[in-house]
Amino acid sequence: MGGVGTGLAADPIITRLANEDNVRWYRKPNLRYLYFLLFPTCMGIELTSGFDSQMINALQIVPSWISYFGDPQGSLKGIIAAAYSLGAIASLPFIGVVNDKFGRRWSIVGGSVIMVIGALIQGFAVNAGMYIVARLILGFGIPTCIVSASSLIGELAYPKERPVLTSLFNVSYFVGQIVAAGICFGTNNIATNMAWKIPSWLQMCPSLLQIAFVLFLPESPRWLVQKDRVEEAYEVLVKYHAEGDRESEFVKAEFAQIQATISIELEHSKASWVDIAATAGMRRRMLISCMLGLFTQWSGNTLISYYLGDLLAMIGKSDSVFKQQINLANSCWQLVCGTCVAFLVTRFKRRQMYLACTISLLCVYISWTISMERAIAGKDSGHPNDSANIATIFWIFAYSPCYNIGYNALTYTYLVELWPYAERSRGIAFFQLFGRLAGFFTTFVNPIGLANVSWRYLISYCCFLAFEIAFIYFMFPETFGRTLEELAFLFEDRALAEEATHAVEKVVVHHEEPIVARGTLDTHVATSEVKNQV
Repeated sequence: MGGVGTGLAADPIITRLANEDNVRWYRKPNLRYLYFLLFPTCMGIELTSGFDSQMINALQIVPSWISYFGDPQGSLKGIIAAAYSLGAIASLPFIGVVNDKFGRRWSIVGGSVIMVIGALIQGFAVNAGMYIVARLILGFGIPTCIVSASSLIGELAYPKERPVLTSLFNVSYFVGQIVAAGICFGTNNIATNMAWKIPSWLQMCPSLLQIAFVLFLPESPRWLVQKDRVEEAYEVLVKYHAEGDRESEFVKAEFAQIQATISIELEHSKASWVDIAATAGMRRRMLISCMLGLFTQWSGNTLISYYLGDLLAMIGKSDSVFKQQINLANSCWQLVCGTCVAFLVTRFKRRQMYLACTISLLCVYISWTISMERAIAGKDSGHPNDSANIATIFWIFAYSPCYNIGYNALTYTYLVELWPYAERSRGIAFFQLFGRLAGFFTTFVNPIGLANVSWRYLISYCCFLAFEIAFIYFMFPETFGRTLEELAFLFEDRALAEEATHAVEKVVVHHEEPIVARGTLDTHVATSEVKNQV
């Protein structure tokens, strides 16, 4: 199932070599330094998104925010929440160009500076219009950082730890939620406008961390190879993947594989958006990325992230302190679930985890819809149904582990594995496009749907979750247990994958030295045209 291309049949030499390395990462000083530095720089980027979703959720409960902005309702309330996604959509066409020209690190710096500006304006907003513009600016900066950071993590990490690290990328989202929920809970009782201004300004803190530390990271060796800075790329691999051993067989083989694979990719790449739809394999990657973007936002998560206060009010829980407590507790619970699930990605295959995720989400949403109907009916009748209220809150908490199994833990792990290097930034940006469009739509429509059809609105998510199960079963390929270069020709002819493998065999079997000098990236390595693949 999943229609996996024959490219996977090539011998996974690098994977075998990596698996033979029994030294743990924390016993390797250079690799340990790299991983610790990834946390405030790349891993911390999703802090901003998590902070934003929780802040908007929590501020809607803060009395001073409500009075200052005139108690926004309906479409205005929706656009305030959705402006972040709308700003992100506007930046997506530029991400591929910025990444290719400036590299991963400087792209992160640029996006972070934009978000600092947005956070400053947000705190100084004098009306709802200015607040929306500030959120548009914040949203404009975040996708560049997300695409660059998720790619950089995958391209710097040692193959054995790469799946876990890319899975942990989204976990910082929940850390941001907890921080925002705690801050908003603490400022909730401040009588002045500082109750909402302080959280709004503090949203810039993760971006300031990235600006301060990201240039201490090495650049992606794959980007350096693409730019013909091969000596620098080789030194990065030697330092972090071989602890300074220039004679390491693993690094020589890895470097040869990176050179050969990127050479094959670039021979048939115009470095433009056209490339991601140029072949049947690329179009399938596009379809999967598009649907994954929709799935991550249309699985019901935005209801909890942005409108938990409204959901609790619908079942009669209107006390602001109670709502803030549930908000904070749910954020802590999501962090625990997200972290635990991230460490499962080396044990279970990707398709298994995605199917477990969607099937369990459907079960949760069906149960939640039933309990919500009973709770609202009890409230409307004047006889609150405490059992239904408790059940509704239980299902809200039960949602998190189910969602995290697939859509949090695997999203960037899977995307980094799915897209070859030459199109990776554009592929992830394409995913971001549909994720942000879906996020904009749901955050705008959710309050309207809840206001007009109440608990029945949840049925729409049940239907879409059923579709997700079918799509994943028939369309998602398996990518478990291979390096990025071994997956580069997932949907293409086996000959292309074997050509890259042949370059590795020269190093491992025939003990030929990889060529490490400028001008050695052979753009005529491939003998088969990717564009002719069906």
